[in-house]
Amino acid sequence: MGLVRSGTNTVRLGFALGLSVWGVLMLLALLPEFDRKVFSFAVIGVHVRFLVAIPLFFVCETSVIPRMAEFVLNLVRSGVVPKNALPALESEIARAGRWKDSWLPELICLLLALLLPLIGAELHLVGATAVFDSGRARGTLADRWYWYACLPLFRFLLLRWFWRLGLWWFFLWRMAKLELHLVPTHPDGAAGLGYLEVVQTHFSPLILAFSAVQSASFAEELSAGTMTFDGIYPALALIFILIAALFLGPLFSFAPKLWACRVKGLSDYMEFAAHYVNGFDRKWLGADAGSDELLLGTPDLQSLADLSNSIAIVRNMRWVPLSRRLVADLAMAALAPILPLLFLKYPVSDLAEKFFARLTGL
Repeated sequence: MGLVRSGTNTVRLGFALGLSVWGVLMLLALLPEFDRKVFSFAVIGVHVRFLVAIPLFFVCETSVIPRMAEFVLNLVRSGVVPKNALPALESEIARAGRWKDSWLPELICLLLALLLPLIGAELHLVGATAVFDSGRARGTLADRWYWYACLPLFRFLLLRWFWRLGLWWFFLWRMAKLELHLVPTHPDGAAGLGYLEVVQTHFSPLILAFSAVQSASFAEELSAGTMTFDGIYPALALIFILIAALFLGPLFSFAPKLWACRVKGLSDYMEFAAHYVNGFDRKWLGADAGSDELLLGTPDLQSLADLSNSIAIVRNMRWVPLSRRLVADLAMAALAPILPLLFLKYPVSDLAEKFFARLTGL
């Protein structure tokens, strides 16, 4: 149908899936009689799942998969994976590719998506908000379409992403087991693994989708009166913890190797620096200080400064390939869908009135 472009660009497919199931649901819900409740906060999770979350699943897929491939190529081109470790790397890539393209994991995800209401509905893992109240409308076509077509599709795509995250975890763990040529003075501050941070940053659309679904669930509970606004704070803390575990946790697979690289680098460069500064001292301040060579403009001073910079880079080298920028980017993706909930506690009209009153001194 032309919805997938260049083999990996599936954004159109995501929008088509989300809009199609949502459109059928709206037609079934509104054709008998127009019910404004369909567009209320009581069922906002329905709209967010299919108009926001599902397209973001495919936006993330389109964005992050090429970055994963680029990360592996970068390791090979830069020599982080030496030639003798290339066969092992190719084996890991082939294994990950087989599992990614296998039909069996997706079949298991589909079965779980269909059986999840039977084995774990009480856990509310993916939301179980009906289009209408139970009872009068549970037997309507809209309700059956939502429970037996829409939600299974959403759950399948969600479980499919969890499977892919687990596969990415496993691949990074196996990569960390390879013989890697890590350089402690690498400018990226992670001994040559800095591009991994770029890959993780491209998971932001997926985090945005997860957080948007949770935020919609909070809005539903707040509108129904089953949750107070203060009850959001512990749930929000749990969201941040889970996101950190899912998207930052895999990076700790490289921590032992990076820590060993940093320790060895400090030892090697300190020993080298000791030899250099001793020679520098003897030449310019010690017994050989009578040299006729001019101090001004000598390359020895520049070399001493470069050596000091190299030691500073080794000393500041990160033992996990993540930075504050990555943490901030992922945190903002998680927090952005939660912020609109503030307007449920502080209405826009009240905020605007207070703002202009303070501004004008009234």
